[in-house]
Amino acid sequence: MRSGLLGEGNLLDARGELCEGGYAFSQVKSYDRGAIKGKKLRIKEWDYYYFGDDEYAVALTVADNSYMSLASASVIDFTHLKYITESKVGLLPRGKLKMPSNCSEGNVRFKKGNVDISFDIDSDGTRRLRCEYKKYNGKRDFACEMTFEPIETDNITVAVPFEKRKQFYYNTKINCLKGSGWFSLGDMRHEFENAYGGLDWGRGVWPYKNRWYWASLSCEVEGVSLGLNLGYGFGKPVASENVIVYNGKANKLGEVKFEIPYTQGKLDYLKPWKITDDKERLELQFYPMIDRKDHMRVLFLATDQHQVFGKFYGKATLDDGTIITLTDKIGFAEHVKNQW
Repeated sequence: MRSGLLGEGNLLDARGELCEGGYAFSQVKSYDRGAIKGKKLRIKEWDYYYFGDDEYAVALTVADNSYMSLASASVIDFTHLKYITESKVGLLPRGKLKMPSNCSEGNVRFKKGNVDISFDIDSDGTRRLRCEYKKYNGKRDFACEMTFEPIETDNITVAVPFEKRKQFYYNTKINCLKGSGWFSLGDMRHEFENAYGGLDWGRGVWPYKNRWYWASLSCEVEGVSLGLNLGYGFGKPVASENVIVYNGKANKLGEVKFEIPYTQGKLDYLKPWKITDDKERLELQFYPMIDRKDHMRVLFLATDQHQVFGKFYGKATLDDGTIITLTDKIGFAEHVKNQW
């Protein structure tokens, strides 16, 4: 398998193995679920959207994990430092959700019981997200609509192998989705102002046990869009997913490290983190506000997830040496361990 900067072509070869691993600033490889030769119940496909301002954020997920489907909606309240997450699960979808084969076209729909979520992309690239979740939080209903402008920026796309040759992860992260929207929860309604969004688009065949670190920030600095995508920990990466997207242009970083404090021998997610890279281009302090955590163990499934929302401060250096200073910018950083 070759590695480095990804070229155009099929993601998988005739054996169902990655043709090459590496990164690109657009989704150059063609993903085809039908080309997968690994265990069918290990296929995982998801779309995760985040959209927020300085008061609230909404996160929506639709996933087909082969043995289970998942639709979730989260409301994060930065004013009162609290969150709500509700999820609907289905059994053995095994591709029935028909998740799109690329991040630029195709529609996603999950409708089950009291939940109806749709992610649609118009012919001009406009994205429309809708969710209705009856009795979302007790007796209150949740609804939201968000519209994102066509994407004209670089993204970060990685093809990552695992230990087993027919296992892989193909992932695209898009920062700085610009748009408008609203959500309602019972009688309360919030119109987003000066908001940015992001997309985590993932397709792959995963091992049973895994962990990862991931941080994402989409904001403006002195009127110019700035996105950070930082992560590591899963698979056998031949290139990092770490990137600064400034004014739509990707500036590639090398390896990064998240330093999460310990208290009495345990990770303390609500104390300040430090995030740095191997070339001294990244000096960030992350001050947590909310730990959106989920700990579950049912039969052979287990998860320990901490998606921590907070504020980023520090400096990031672009390819040309320009230093961008971050102050009081809301994003998130997470540490996840799964047995799934």
